[in-house]
Amino acid sequence: MASHSHRKLRAAAVVCAAVVVAGPVTATAHAAAPATTAGPGAAVVPSPDPFAGLTADQIAERAVTATRSATSLRMTGKLVSEGQPLGIDFAVNDKDECTGLIKIKDGTAELRRLDDITYMKGDEAFWRASMASQGMPEPQITVTLELIKGRWLKIAPGQPGSQDLGSVCDLKSLLADLDKDKEQRSGLTRGPDGKVHGTPVATLVKKKTGGETTTVSVSRTGKPYILKMVKTGGDEPGAILLSDYDKPVVVKAPPADETVDLSKLDGGAPA
Repeated sequence: MASHSHRKLRAAAVVCAAVVVAGPVTATAHAAAPATTAGPGAAVVPSPDPFAGLTADQIAERAVTATRSATSLRMTGKLVSEGQPLGIDFAVNDKDECTGLIKIKDGTAELRRLDDITYMKGDEAFWRASMASQGMPEPQITVTLELIKGRWLKIAPGQPGSQDLGSVCDLKSLLADLDKDKEQRSGLTRGPDGKVHGTPVATLVKKKTGGETTTVSVSRTGKPYILKMVKTGGDEPGAILLSDYDKPVVVKAPPADETVDLSKLDGGAPA
């Protein structure tokens, strides 16, 4: 069972890491589209413009600096990673704690992490999609499902998948990734101002050869947080919303009688 449960967790880890880490990094590195573009009859955005006199590249620099200072945030969105449509909804804080949902195909899984322990509970469709994507034979998928059906998989530090899944909840690392490739933040243009969930935003756009366009929406009120990132064209389109900045993230461990330790699936086999 060890190799099969390992595959299953790696599949889930790929889902989490690809969406939450690679997704925002890619989107921010380029730039993103406004959630709601100001059109005829749209409300007038705040005046004066908080970014007056700044280039689009300079606005992006301020947005990344502000966003990196956040102590918590919520990420929601849909995108494509390695050809797989994915959906996420996570709340993360700077204490390596998080709680949220992952969706692949018709399946959904809930993820919680606190005290360096990851808990994951998926429905049958989620686990089937995860395991099948890793090539697990149907008979073994069925056996594994019986062991984890309706229960939380408890993954302790050092166990397979712990580090990858934990990276989803590492806010400091996640936000540091926003600032890794400064060259990708050059050559931006400022598009029409708009709104994201009622908040006025400045829109930064970057177009690449091949038809890929990424747009970032930056708050024009309060701190210049990044509120939305959208990528169209290319192989991995998607959209990520960032909200609930600096709000408390409450995470509770599932009841012990509703969990199954990963080591029980592995039969004690080493990773």
